[in-house]
Amino acid sequence: MSSLARACRWCRASPFVSEAVAVADSEGEYGSANPWLIAVLVSVATFMEVLDTTIANVALRYIAGGLAVSGDEASWVVTTYLVANSIVLCASGWIAQMFGRKNFFLVCIALFTVSSLLCGFAWNLQSLLLFRIMQGLAGGGMTPVAQSILAAAFPPAKRGQGFALYGIAVVVAPVVGPTLGGWLSDNLSWHWCFLINVPVGVITLALIYLIIPSSEKQRQEREKLWAKGLNFDIVGFALVATFLGALEVVLDRGQVDDWFGSTFIVTFAIISAAALIAFVPWELSRERPLIDVRMLTGRQFGTCFVIMLATGALLIATTQILPQLLQERFGYTATLAGLVISPGGLVTMVMMVVVGRLGGSVQPRWLIALGATIAGGAMIDLMRMSPDADYWFFALSRIYLGIGLPLIFIPITTASYDGIPPNKTDQASAMINLARNFGGSIGVSISQTVLARREQFHQSRLSEHVGSWNPVLHDTLAQIQGYLGTQNATGSKSGSAMAVVGQIVENQAALLAYLDVFVALGLIAAAMIPLALSLRSVDRSAKPAMGH
Repeated sequence: MSSLARACRWCRASPFVSEAVAVADSEGEYGSANPWLIAVLVSVATFMEVLDTTIANVALRYIAGGLAVSGDEASWVVTTYLVANSIVLCASGWIAQMFGRKNFFLVCIALFTVSSLLCGFAWNLQSLLLFRIMQGLAGGGMTPVAQSILAAAFPPAKRGQGFALYGIAVVVAPVVGPTLGGWLSDNLSWHWCFLINVPVGVITLALIYLIIPSSEKQRQEREKLWAKGLNFDIVGFALVATFLGALEVVLDRGQVDDWFGSTFIVTFAIISAAALIAFVPWELSRERPLIDVRMLTGRQFGTCFVIMLATGALLIATTQILPQLLQERFGYTATLAGLVISPGGLVTMVMMVVVGRLGGSVQPRWLIALGATIAGGAMIDLMRMSPDADYWFFALSRIYLGIGLPLIFIPITTASYDGIPPNKTDQASAMINLARNFGGSIGVSISQTVLARREQFHQSRLSEHVGSWNPVLHDTLAQIQGYLGTQNATGSKSGSAMAVVGQIVENQAALLAYLDVFVALGLIAAAMIPLALSLRSVDRSAKPAMGH
């Protein structure tokens, strides 16, 4: 197997592909259809979905201005997509089995394309968020089903190469997202961040419908499943959707609405807690639960779940907070802010290959600990930020993060499936993907809360030193007034200079608050290190949990 194939073999560990692998091993589900053409089509479709997790990050300021809302409200554009994406993951495996992978994939692409068009024509924030939820629901079903289709298309000898192509598409999308979103926002409008999906979606939908054949074997298996009844845990799904949705409202609106000083926030917190309390015993009593919560009590899987939560928080939060900092405080355009992230994404691609090689000889816990250390170091490096920091200061910090994150993402997949029985791998996949996506939502919420609270704190502390009793202030005002060479309309010698001082205080408070955000994210990375070291060694001589 090539190093590139090794780098992406984590995709093969997805439990959604296990059933497809068995079919492909025996007869090849799609017969004479060109597997490489199928791989390109499903990779393009998945590329669209992953792209939309980051493309809007650098366009939030434009969205806020275009829809006349605050930056905090505009951040819902990102988080609602991630939450909807996470919720539907819980049901993707069941839907694909009952309705067929190809059928479900086509419906997801169609809904994703239509919702992208609607996002582009959204007339206010409420409509945009509704269409982003639709987009997230469609996107959440695309990724696992794409892996199943890919596994069924390739013979065993070439399956690794197929997943390598798919893996590269998944890695490139987050790199392209911020840069493409920034360029579209600067040169066209933020609407094109969503409209760009429409022609790609339509073409991909048509080609997949025409090229990927339907499987007679799959149809027969679906008939057997339908004969047994739907057997879908609708109550469990409703409870987990309510829990995640209400929790996201608490996280995203908490800072804006004064957290538990707000009746609105308290109400949603109670709803979220009640749904969780009801969900756990309900799932424990089911013969075929939607989510087997017992798995979280296992040391290996439970630890991997927490690490993936933290990793998602670190990845998505940094992808949003860094462009926001560059645009608001350093005057970068959205395009240039996106280009700051791009070098780190390219390094991540290279690291996929490197980690693929290391994964065969180094235990996952050591790689995860090393990756968390490097990621934490990247956050510490940002503590050197000053008002005159240049492009490469920020780009290098992103490169450091691009080195660390692949050391976490790929090994955590190997570690999380270790010891999981074959009949539980679908549960494991849903929960690990849920951890990554919802962790991103939590990370964004934490970052925005820390930023708002600490900016108020630092501005208050700095303002205490701006008083008439301070001789340094008088000297500073005199120097600024001399530089300006003017007086304001009242004739005051310090009026215009005081305005400059006020602006300096505000900028300094904001920069200090961003430093606090980086400290918080660094602490999250540091917390992953002991968790990683607590993982047990993976027995490489044993068969994978999937049983193939």
